[in-house]
Amino acid sequence: MTPAAINRLNALILLIIGLWGAFAANFSPTAFIPVVFGAIFLAAGGAFAKGNKVVVHIVVLLTILLVFMLAGMPLRKALAGDDTLKIIRLCTMVLSGVIATVVYIKSFIDARKNA
Repeated sequence: MTPAAINRLNALILLIIGLWGAFAANFSPTAFIPVVFGAIFLAAGGAFAKGNKVVVHIVVLLTILLVFMLAGMPLRKALAGDDTLKIIRLCTMVLSGVIATVVYIKSFIDARKNA
């Protein structure tokens, strides 16, 4: 898959699962963080697909930031609790972000080799 396609897929996962989590958390403001990131990634999709380097680097940076945010305290709290669906939601979003980050970095390496 291309980095632009991975960006769209990651954005949709964040939007859908983030909204599911927000509904499950009775609309806690922090539950909307993945939704906001997903909306940003989706909005940046056009410029990302065109290869706008500034947008690409911002999306990559925000993806890495979100992975660390989700894998930090929220995932630790979920693992300490008994809400299996919350664990699945968080792990899915973290995995999506990690896969997207790997694809982005691989595309950077490939572009460097071809330059």
